[in-house]
Amino acid sequence: MSDATITVLQGDGVGPEVTEQALRALRAVEDVYGHSFAVHQGLVGLDAIAAEGAAISDATFEMCARSDAVLFGAVGGLPAGGGPDGGPRPEQALFRLRKEFDFFANLRPVRSSEPMYGASPVKPEYLKGTDMIFVRELSAGLYYGRLESVPGKPSEIRRTGRGTEAVDTLLYTEQEIERVVRAAFEIAERRDRKVTSVDKANVLSSSVLWREVVEQVSHDHPAVDHEHMLVDTCAMELIRDPARFDVVVTENLFGDILTDEASMLTGSIGMLPSASLGTRRVEGGLFGLYEPVHGSAPDIAGQDRANPVGAVLSAALLLRHSLGLEREAAAVEAAVEEVVRLGYRTADVHESGCTVVGTREMGGLIRETLVRG
Repeated sequence: MSDATITVLQGDGVGPEVTEQALRALRAVEDVYGHSFAVHQGLVGLDAIAAEGAAISDATFEMCARSDAVLFGAVGGLPAGGGPDGGPRPEQALFRLRKEFDFFANLRPVRSSEPMYGASPVKPEYLKGTDMIFVRELSAGLYYGRLESVPGKPSEIRRTGRGTEAVDTLLYTEQEIERVVRAAFEIAERRDRKVTSVDKANVLSSSVLWREVVEQVSHDHPAVDHEHMLVDTCAMELIRDPARFDVVVTENLFGDILTDEASMLTGSIGMLPSASLGTRRVEGGLFGLYEPVHGSAPDIAGQDRANPVGAVLSAALLLRHSLGLEREAAAVEAAVEEVVRLGYRTADVHESGCTVVGTREMGGLIRETLVRG
């Protein structure tokens, strides 16, 4: 797909810094492979709240809707004045994008490369062969507990005569589970043909239903082996034997937590990309939102210290899943691998014998490697 439209939402904290490096990689792809990407920028998060009164305005949302893909930085922090109760919060932008575009499948690949073994807190002998992808359900579950269409299913803090209490509602429908599980099995068919479904079926009714749906879907994919694993066991096995996993599918909250844990297998959460996909098709593939897994990290914002690799690899996922440019996506990933092999690292993954570089220099090295081919 030579011509494509990409909306860029840089967001808060280190979001603009890492997104800039992802854009440099995309511009290098244009130069090397003769593509043309129309890039439009919009406000999101704190800047959007200050300028437009919402975490993402209707105009910016419509700009996203007219695009082939959305490249996202990060959001987080308190609005000016401390964010009064009921006021807009930057995270609402992500929830709106995920819910209204029906991005139900969040793909988070986790791969340990040998040159990076020393940057991980996990011993190298445990890391060998680690290459998995999480498929996290993204548009339902505990994070979306407040449903006006389901009376009595709140998410709120309540003051009662017995004191203060809080309630959150974990709700999944059979259809919401089936579509993300089916996506996981389809991905497994293109990989090592193994799905690990993670739940808490010994405690949660939603997980009992989850297991039932996994069994139903598995009948349509007889070439794929599958297993059920409790989330606490999975948390242990990710450290004890990470190479055992191929495709891991799980619900929203569990996926959020487990992928942060799994990021340590790569050395830093700054190394992890993600793709959020639904069913809407664009010319090159599926419309999607692409963002590094890390947050806005305001403590290092503006200091040229953020790791841009997760953002750059998210751009590679954008090329692959929304634009249909597999060769170009693989070239971006290979460029990252080569820069890391040569010993260049940002501070979060630095180890003895490596050269520490800043955000901009890391992005520049990846771009130069891409251009050289």
